[in-house]
Amino acid sequence: MSSKLDTLFEALSVVSEGCHIYICDLKSDYSRWSKNAVEYFGLPGEYMYNAGDIWKEHIHPDDREKYSKSIDAIFSGISGSHDMMYRSRTREGNYVMCTCKGVVLRDEAGNPSFFGGCIKNNTVLSYTDGITDLRSLYGFMEDIQVMNSRKIPYSVLLIGMSRFSAINDVYGFSFGNDTLNRFGKLLIDHLGSFGRIYKMDGTKFAIITQTAAVEDIAEKYAFIKNKAAHDFRVSGEKTILSVNGGLVHVNDFNLSRNTIMSCLKYTYYQSKNDKMGDLEIFTNGADDSNRQYIEMMNVIRSSVVNNFSGFFLCYQPIISAKNEELKGMEALLRWKNNDYGVISPNKFIPILEQDPVFPELGIWILRQAIIDSRQFIKIYPDFLIHVNISYAQLERREFISELTALLNELSFPPENLCLELTERCRLLDIKLLKNLFKSLKQYGIKIALDDFGTGFSSIGIIRELEFDTIKVDREFVKNIDNSATDQKTVHFISNLADTFQAEVCVEGVETDRIRKVLGNYEVKSFQGYYYSKPVTMDEFSRKYLYAGH
Repeated sequence: MSSKLDTLFEALSVVSEGCHIYICDLKSDYSRWSKNAVEYFGLPGEYMYNAGDIWKEHIHPDDREKYSKSIDAIFSGISGSHDMMYRSRTREGNYVMCTCKGVVLRDEAGNPSFFGGCIKNNTVLSYTDGITDLRSLYGFMEDIQVMNSRKIPYSVLLIGMSRFSAINDVYGFSFGNDTLNRFGKLLIDHLGSFGRIYKMDGTKFAIITQTAAVEDIAEKYAFIKNKAAHDFRVSGEKTILSVNGGLVHVNDFNLSRNTIMSCLKYTYYQSKNDKMGDLEIFTNGADDSNRQYIEMMNVIRSSVVNNFSGFFLCYQPIISAKNEELKGMEALLRWKNNDYGVISPNKFIPILEQDPVFPELGIWILRQAIIDSRQFIKIYPDFLIHVNISYAQLERREFISELTALLNELSFPPENLCLELTERCRLLDIKLLKNLFKSLKQYGIKIALDDFGTGFSSIGIIRELEFDTIKVDREFVKNIDNSATDQKTVHFISNLADTFQAEVCVEGVETDRIRKVLGNYEVKSFQGYYYSKPVTMDEFSRKYLYAGH
């Protein structure tokens, strides 16, 4: 690399915050790219031959033709500048919209000599929050990358407020902004000596610290939580704030930023939904049992990006209580890896739900389950494929359109699909759920309420939403053969479901005795180890598709 090219590159670096810069020697087609570009997009290195062709592979296939025409015009001398927008793939496999600008620098004789410019990620609007003047979410993500590159252990605290919309409704948005500003100052006053404070999305803030012990952060958090609830004033008005917080300690520097962020959001929502705002700590210390877990989460996330490698579905039959014939099957996700073995979804879904890649996995599950079940409809016309749906899928505007497009693409009858709402769907607004139910019902798609009697499930939710099936949690039937309480519970649930014109499916049917006792109630279907554990599609097909047909 010539000293002149390096000098030009260093000069551009001084004024390039928020951009990924590049400069190319046109004669040799030898380029230097900024380190942040290499890390963010997963490029081979800072110095590259034929960088234009390498970069082309990162551009969305639909945008490559116009990119190639523009770059060809540069190298042929036809054009002296480059200014275009396209989608480019990051290291994690996501496409982001970028604006790429560049100019040709000529030598004293007027011949094209260098081509330099910058690539700006258009999703990164600003590194400074306009309300609090704190470093923004985009700066936070960049600083996490820097911390990992330094390979020094650090902790991240995510702290935010619940029911903040009530403040905006009562006092107005201006007062709400003043509240955010004041809360930011409170964090600076009591956490600022530990590290840098960031304004994240919505009403959340964060701090990255290399110096503070977890115990010290927890102590400061408890103080801030108490002060926000009892002694917080904005413009002279006493304001009560409900604070939540999640803490992640990091000393594995191969973790992606998105994995760290997913773990951080998981702890935050655990604090909000299950701990009444008490700090939830997700440690990753050298001697901590969570170390392997967070490393595994990083591998699992990479598996989603890497064409869902390691993921597969198992199926458990759903049997008619009336005649013991096959009614359907439930698709159950698994992940397998040489280092970790076979992992069930309850080990990784709660954290992966917080990740931007999760909707892609959700569509993959639906696609695979639908493809696997098509063969059964030919033999069992009323066959239902049950697929668990996460709140992270339902809250996306695109969910209905993506689902119906998938059904059309695979020529699958909507009435043979049953979506099961998981317990964490309680996080969604009831009005949103009502609108979703209405749309799904219009297409003929059926909906089941999973694990009734636990967590999110309640009489109120059955009253508000039209479920086709109520699935009774296994906890209510495992002792039903000798428990009068469990018998009364199942009797109550079956009558309740009948009131709202829903069928009852009982999970956890493990023995013939349980099956016989359940025959005394209005139960339409059974699911459990008495009939089969979850098995691969090959094994399921051998038992239910080929045998006797």
